[in-house]
Amino acid sequence: MEFKRLKAPFASEDVAALRAGEFVSVSGTLYTGRDAAHKRLTDAIKSGQPLPIPLEGQGIYYVGPCIKDGNPVSAGPTTSARMDVYAPALYDRGIKVTIGKGDRTQNVYQSIQKNGAVYLAAIGGAGALYADCIKSARVVAYEDLGTEAIFCLSVQDFPLIVAIDSLGNSIYNR
Repeated sequence: MEFKRLKAPFASEDVAALRAGEFVSVSGTLYTGRDAAHKRLTDAIKSGQPLPIPLEGQGIYYVGPCIKDGNPVSAGPTTSARMDVYAPALYDRGIKVTIGKGDRTQNVYQSIQKNGAVYLAAIGGAGALYADCIKSARVVAYEDLGTEAIFCLSVQDFPLIVAIDSLGNSIYNR
């Protein structure tokens, strides 16, 4: 199995070259975000408030990492569909990659294509594997949300599958 290597934050040309079904390995910086953080981010966008993290060229991993003594012990993906109501606003603000598990709604497919972004699938049940790929994790926003806070992750060789490419092609047979 051959992996395409990607550096995060993501260059538009690297994202555009990805095709559904390809295996990728991500190294660099990812942010985390689940339902509550996504709601706060989109509320801030709607009200014109400054955002606590940069979005341009960034990737968001849908995860609430389990941290013990400062180290991630599990970081498995959460179901992406829960973020679908918020995702288009974040893609419109520059997010290039989202990472989670499961198919997305038609609105997200359209937003991915419109913004030249991709959706990468992580393997459900592989939380310990993903935790091993995280070299550091620190809360950068919404600390009051606990595991749903936004973390900045430094990852190395984070294995993923291109689930929806920038052309709208999908592994979900849409």
